[in-house]
Amino acid sequence: MRDVSIIGIGQTPVGEHWDKPLRVLGVEAILAALCNAGVDRPEALYVGNFMSGQLLNQENIGALIADHAGLRGIEAYKIEAACGSGAAAFRTAYMAVASGLCDVVVACGVEKMTDFVVDETSGTPMAASATGALMAAADADYEAEHGLSFVALNALLMQRYLYEYGYQRQDFAGFSINAHRNAVNNPNAMFPKKITPESFARAKMICEPVSLLDSSGIGDGAAAAVLASSDWARAHGLRQVRVAASAVATDSVALHDRDELLFLHGAYLSARKAYAQAGVGPGDIDFFELHDAFTIMAALSLEADGFAERGQGVRLAMEDAISLSGRIPISTMGGLKARGHPVGATGMYQIVEATQQLWGEAGANQLTGCRLGMTQNIGGSGANVVTHILERVE
Repeated sequence: MRDVSIIGIGQTPVGEHWDKPLRVLGVEAILAALCNAGVDRPEALYVGNFMSGQLLNQENIGALIADHAGLRGIEAYKIEAACGSGAAAFRTAYMAVASGLCDVVVACGVEKMTDFVVDETSGTPMAASATGALMAAADADYEAEHGLSFVALNALLMQRYLYEYGYQRQDFAGFSINAHRNAVNNPNAMFPKKITPESFARAKMICEPVSLLDSSGIGDGAAAAVLASSDWARAHGLRQVRVAASAVATDSVALHDRDELLFLHGAYLSARKAYAQAGVGPGDIDFFELHDAFTIMAALSLEADGFAERGQGVRLAMEDAISLSGRIPISTMGGLKARGHPVGATGMYQIVEATQQLWGEAGANQLTGCRLGMTQNIGGSGANVVTHILERVE
């Protein structure tokens, strides 16, 4: 296997892009990444996306976006792994280069959550229900069929966590406060506004104990990265961020089938594989872009990945150990909570933001002397988990 590096990145702001089709968002991010890398034409394009078939009645988006990006003729696919689709596309791109199949490829994540679908019978546009479509992240037969939404599943996890470990809902406030504080300095964030413990406490309840401020906001957006063999990048005099590890693991989709309800075994296995590949441990990681779709997922991820003991993940938020100056900075550009969660694109935003940190381009949120960053993109409530460790190249 060859060493693989990121040589270019691009992204669009996360928001409600009513005026831009999915293909346009994807093209904007891809062209920005190619320009950033100084590359005209990659050999392949891998597009992470979750909702195009469900909401937009639009399939084959790999070829569609390649065509509109002026890349007609290259290999192009859509990759889907629920909320983990973005990182799954990046891993597919990584494998294409690491195996020697390609020298230069592009990974892109793109999503349209605020758009219209067309009734196939009448041809009438209808408002899309992203919430309903996200129930596809649950087990269709045993959860979604009985009305359990994605929010409800996370509410069950959070309620059990509070019961088992004796915390109060307010103890989770630090995760959201940190994310919004960091998003203020991210020009691509959907919610660049600080929140307070008081606003967290009085936030509207969605599904007890999950409130509006425990939850990430869905939106539209696209992010992309150009990957190349490290030798190719070096020969062309290009700056790099090395992909030190790429690992995937799975768990059951249905919560009731988990061996341990409050432990993300998929995250644990994925992270352990990544640590072994990179030859590092949790203590070597300088920052962690985790999948904070809900505050409970942030706590469980920190525990599964070795940054906290079981039942202690929330204490890192309570003690502000997750801030930019803390022991393990997370969500350094706002995370899913405040940057926004364009589902199939989220994993690629994590990659792009981690690369910005390692290139020293994170602006006011820049971490001092960071060398290793970890990203973890989760599909469903822990069913697909894709972990990457990125390394600064001097």
